[in-house]
Amino acid sequence: MSGSPVIRCREDHLGAIRAIYNDAILHTTALYEYQPRSVETVHAWWQAKQQAGYPVLGVERADGTLAGFASWGPFRPFPAFKYSVEHSVYVAADSRGEGIGRRLLEAIVAEAIRHDIHLLVGAIDATNTASLALHRALGFEHAGTIRGAGFKFGRWLDLEFWQRSLPTPARPVDG
Repeated sequence: MSGSPVIRCREDHLGAIRAIYNDAILHTTALYEYQPRSVETVHAWWQAKQQAGYPVLGVERADGTLAGFASWGPFRPFPAFKYSVEHSVYVAADSRGEGIGRRLLEAIVAEAIRHDIHLLVGAIDATNTASLALHRALGFEHAGTIRGAGFKFGRWLDLEFWQRSLPTPARPVDG
């Protein structure tokens, strides 16, 4: 799978996206959610990404199934944050450790530059050492920690924010 290209996800990937999300919800602290996402919730998420023009990138296995995906959304819902986005990268449990997360995050950075994004922000659970190491390796910097931000699996969770500034846009404007 190391040679599989990063692709733009299609609507027929939604079942795999939902499975990857739900595994992360049920078994990790990558998402501070308790309940698996429904088909309707994932469909609404997809429609919102499409309407906003946000990328949903993925890597497929040789059999065409999705091994991981990445996207971004608004960092904050105020106009002055229009050049900042919060990204996310999720890899299927049976595909972790194969470099898929790195390829997806590199693709998100490249896509952000093409979209004139200035700042990528990742919100990462403080115990997610693989994601923290990946972000550090790709030039992200620790921007702060919110201690006790979430409660899951019977314990308080610390949320770290990691950021990477990009050289874009060439000519930012107000409004």
